[in-house]
Amino acid sequence: MNRERISDIAHTEHPIRSPLDDASVRRLLERGLPRGDERVLDLGCGGGEWLLRALTAHPKVHAEGVDVSADALALADRAAEELGVRDRLVLHRLAAEEFTSPQPFDLVLCVGSTHAFGGLLPTLAAARRHLAPGGRVLVGDGFWERTPSPEAVEMLGDFADLAGTVENVSAAGWVPVDGHISTRSELDAYEWSCWGSLASWALEHPEDPDSGSALDMAGIRRSEWLQTYRDTWGFLSLVLRRAPGAA
Repeated sequence: MNRERISDIAHTEHPIRSPLDDASVRRLLERGLPRGDERVLDLGCGGGEWLLRALTAHPKVHAEGVDVSADALALADRAAEELGVRDRLVLHRLAAEEFTSPQPFDLVLCVGSTHAFGGLLPTLAAARRHLAPGGRVLVGDGFWERTPSPEAVEMLGDFADLAGTVENVSAAGWVPVDGHISTRSELDAYEWSCWGSLASWALEHPEDPDSGSALDMAGIRRSEWLQTYRDTWGFLSLVLRRAPGAA
C-alpha cells in the first residue's frame, strides 16, 4: 500500500495533517492574515485545507497551493468549487522546491511538510524566496519535548528541543510574532484519529487487496506512537517575520 494512499485514508477524519485542532488553526491563520486581503502560498498544500480555511474566512484573500499529489490537488479543487472560492485559488502540481512565481506572497505556509525541503531551516530559506516585504511565514514542525530514545530519533528525525528550535529560527534571521505548541490533547487526538481511521477503513473494506496491509499498518503505527515517541515528541507552529537587517 503506497504512502500517499495510507496518508489520505488516515486523515479522513483529521484533514489538517498536523496535530492542531480547529481553534488553533483559526488563530494561527488570523495572526498570519492581519489585513484579510493577502496573497497566500502553501508549499506542500495537500488537499488545501489551510488555504480553503483562509479563503472562506477572508473574501479578499487570494491563494496558491503547491503539491506533488494529483489526487490531493483534485480534492482541493473540488472542495474549493463547493465552497465557492475556486476563482481565488490556483493549484500547481510540482515539487515545492521547484515552484517559482513572478509575484511575492504576503503569507507563506508550510505546516507539517518541512521534510519536502530537508528540515525546518531549509524550509524557511525556501519560504523567504517567495515572501513579500513585511510578509509572514507560518511554519509547523516537530521538536523534542524530552530526550528521545535512539529509536525515536531514527523514526522521526534529529529535531532540536523547543528552546533550541526557536534559537535556530532566530539565528537564521526570523522573529517569532506568535506561536502554538500543540497540547497533549491535540497530539493524542491526531494519532488516535489517523490510525483509527486507517483501521476502520480496513475493517469496512475487507474485499480490498490493501485491507490487510492497512490494518497491519494501523497497528504498527499506533504501537510506534505509544511505545517510542508519545512522551518525547512535540509539535510547534510559528508565525514569523524577517528580522531588521536580515538578508
